[in-house]
Amino acid sequence: MWGLLLVGLGAAIFLHIIGYLHFWDLWHYWPLVLVVIGVNKMIGFPTARHFTSGLWTLFIGVWLFFTFEGLFGLTLKNSWPFVIIAYGIGMILEPFIKARFPENPESDHEN
Repeated sequence: MWGLLLVGLGAAIFLHIIGYLHFWDLWHYWPLVLVVIGVNKMIGFPTARHFTSGLWTLFIGVWLFFTFEGLFGLTLKNSWPFVIIAYGIGMILEPFIKARFPENPESDHEN
């Protein structure tokens, strides 16, 4: 995933240099990088900890993108309670996530 991120960054900078793209106009999309990182942590064979971490990274990326873009009238000033709500939802989902994912997937592959 990091390789793809570097390829995309390098291509965007190159296109900016040759005049086909205004790189700084794309800067407000940076929270979507957090979304990609979060999804990457959640796919495959994650542990409960990795899945929860990916879910939080995904949430923070989406929340920041919505607030920076002003979608649905959200700003950092009026949307911060969503972090509290998300934390509460995370506490509710934690037992279900731990029951779904193995604690140590490496031990499953040793047998």
